Amino acid sequence: MSLVDIRDVHKVYKRDSFDVPVLNGISVSVPKGDFLALMGPSGSGKTTLLNLIAGIDRPTRGKVIVGEKEISAFSETKLAAWRATNVGFIFQMYNLIPVLNAADNVELPLLLTKLSKKERREHLETALNVVGLADRMTYFPRQLSGGQEQRVAIARAIVTDPTIIVADEPTGDLDAKSAHEILDLLHRLNADFQKTIIMVTHDPKAAERANHVLQLDKGVLVESERRDSAGSHG
Repeated sequence: MSLVDIRDVHKVYKRDSFDVPVLNGISVSVPKGDFLALMGPSGSGKTTLLNLIAGIDRPTRGKVIVGEKEISAFSETKLAAWRATNVGFIFQMYNLIPVLNAADNVELPLLLTKLSKKERREHLETALNVVGLADRMTYFPRQLSGGQEQRVAIARAIVTDPTIIVADEPTGDLDAKSAHEILDLLHRLNADFQKTIIMVTHDPKAAERANHVLQLDKGVLVESERRDSAGSHG
């Protein structure tokens, strides 16, 4: 059962009077519960593809279907509401708000929901437990290491129990040990919690942890590789 269906997607950006094609007829299916890595050189279109799947951007042509809904046809308002409940975002630079502590950063996506204050508290405590930072709840970003900041960012991404997690170079700013811990955590979210994860990475070590690797080059799919034993090396 496909959770994400990309059908003949093209993306062209306008720069002044020039058309800059970024994606050229991409078709991809991502099964529910998959852990997919998107790889390719800089400018290959991998972040653009990630943004289309996450509903941050729209295709110039073609369809983006997530959970049997054609999100590429949604209005801006409907798309924003869909993103708030269906997509968890993890960025390279964590994007935490420095004046908020870990708990308040994780709670942010819940403020867009109808949950009561008590329910929001339960959700954020669960999310921080999952990432192993329940004891750092009152710490501010500046009091945390890079790896811990990224774990808070992952807690924020999973706190709404999203349909899909999108990660753009989640280990790009971390040392090797922290990167390994973050990849372990993503692997566990996929294996134990059946989270569907789509990750852009340039790091072959990170891609090794995925079940499935797609290689993009100049906006086209050049290679697809499935690894069913992925992540077994822990």
